[in-house]
Amino acid sequence: MEQLYKEVPQIESFYRIKMERFFASFQRRILSDLALPAKEKYANFLKTYPNIEKHIRNYHLASYLGITTESLSRIRKELARGK
Repeated sequence: MEQLYKEVPQIESFYRIKMERFFASFQRRILSDLALPAKEKYANFLKTYPNIEKHIRNYHLASYLGITTESLSRIRKELARGK
C-alpha cells in the first residue's frame, strides 16, 4: 500500500479522507450514545437500522448499544406494552 500511495498520491488522499470521515462518524456515535438512556439508544438503533434486528443475536445488539441483554429485554417488553 505504501508503494501504491507513493506512485499514485490521489489514492492516499482518497483513503485518508474516507478514514477521517469514518472516524468522525464513529466519534459522533460514541459521544451521543454516552449521553442517552438505554431506551433512546435502542430507538435510535431501530431508526437507523430498521431490519437488521431480526438478523442478529440479542447479545450482539446489547453489546453494540453498551447495555446488558437483560436491559435490552426489559426495554423491548416496555415498548411492546406501549410504555
